[in-house]
Amino acid sequence: MGEANRGQALLEEIEQTISATPALWWLGGNAFIFRFATITFYIDPRMDGPVDPAEVRHADLILATGHDLDLEAVRAMLAASKRAKVVLPKSAAEAAGRAGIAYHRMTTTNADLRIEYFKDGVYGRVYAVPSARPELDWSPEQGYPHLGYLIRFGRWTVYHPGNCRMYPSLAQRLRPFNVSVALLPVGGKNFTAGEAAQLASAIGASWIVPMPAHGGDENDFVAHLLGHRPELAFKVFRPGGKWVVPED
Repeated sequence: MGEANRGQALLEEIEQTISATPALWWLGGNAFIFRFATITFYIDPRMDGPVDPAEVRHADLILATGHDLDLEAVRAMLAASKRAKVVLPKSAAEAAGRAGIAYHRMTTTNADLRIEYFKDGVYGRVYAVPSARPELDWSPEQGYPHLGYLIRFGRWTVYHPGNCRMYPSLAQRLRPFNVSVALLPVGGKNFTAGEAAQLASAIGASWIVPMPAHGGDENDFVAHLLGHRPELAFKVFRPGGKWVVPED
């Protein structure tokens, strides 16, 4: 297995990747790149990853799962990707505006809302689902402060909840979307390995990808799957690593 790309080499790899199924890159933590055809979404980007946000000129959408977004990374990416917008919970818009993100570069959303994206003849949708950190913390004025996203292109759906704990109605909310890949945070204040595996099984996800809070969490997750859920397919990333989702 070769080394994962970084910096300009990674950016060139992203731009040159045209695949019939979604392609994913892990940037560390909860930060991922999602690409389908010529469309590129960055999820929870960060300054300390394998790519400099100020060098990213191909971002179409930046998806922020909560108030703890890396504002420096988002500002840098918006400056470099002139047509990009940041999607964020509506309750986070005021703080983002105070931090220097222009309101016309924001698309606010809330649970059960859909954002449509169309480019180069390809149509996709992004659905918002509440995330619990550790509770859902809903309010009638602001909605849910933390959101996960279901990114759907064609018959593939990728789920990214950001930081999230298990809550009773989560599987019920996700099941109708036929999730292909579940990117699930494991360890710390997030899912346990058992909860992540249980959720993936309950929603019928084709693949499960751990987003480890600590290095050992990833090992615990793999050991749990191999020992208790051998029927679940999983993918473990290295920072900067690329994965093209296999055909069903």
